[in-house]
Amino acid sequence: MKKELQIFLTALLFFTRIPCPKWVDHNPEYLKKSTRYLSLIGIIVGSIGALIFFVAHYLFSIEIAILLSMLATIYITGAFHEDGFADVCDGLGGGWTKEKILLIMKDSRLGTYGVIGLILLLAIKFSSLREIPSYFIPITLISAHSLSRFISTTLIYTHPYVRGTKDSKTKPVSKNITLNTLIISALFGCIPLLFFKTPLVFLTLIPMYLSKLFLGYKFKKWLGGQTGDCAGAVQQLSEVVFYLSLITLWKYI
Repeated sequence: MKKELQIFLTALLFFTRIPCPKWVDHNPEYLKKSTRYLSLIGIIVGSIGALIFFVAHYLFSIEIAILLSMLATIYITGAFHEDGFADVCDGLGGGWTKEKILLIMKDSRLGTYGVIGLILLLAIKFSSLREIPSYFIPITLISAHSLSRFISTTLIYTHPYVRGTKDSKTKPVSKNITLNTLIISALFGCIPLLFFKTPLVFLTLIPMYLSKLFLGYKFKKWLGGQTGDCAGAVQQLSEVVFYLSLITLWKYI
């Protein structure tokens, strides 16, 4: 039990800015196992965004409340997944060989493709959430963050890690997860959907996984596998797809 707590806190330390005890560090052994709690981290991040929206909606317009909730989730994660999405946009947009793409993705500078990708991504997130009734936005945020992180773990499960750099911080997290880890991630990822009180909402998993297959095909073709940035890109894209899918299903919910 103590070991599982340490694995969870390692995940919390790695994927968020939430303070953890000083004895928690980036132990490679625990980092490798921390992926099992990625969806649970999504529940926590989504809950923070939901709380900010709930409070802000009493004080401001729904538009401001949505923007503040988005800002909260970006801040609490240090834009961890958004950064990965931008890096993938730059890499696939500007590179024509595996080596060049990986080099661009590792560059800390943001390029044109990354800027355009982030602007459009955030715009779609905001516009999608604006289409959802305000009383459903909190549980929508929680579900989107948990479920999209589960989808990103499926990429780590199905695609080998390709970056060979020994100092890569994300390598222990992005490499060789087990089926048990994937199942645990799936359970945490799907729990928030139960609050919609209709099984139809589980249909959102289909387009979300299709978005992973689309990016997975690109990663396999150009890289031969995935990196931590690739998993971040899958999380961001599948989060947006969840919002769009929910809007499509809304008349049946």
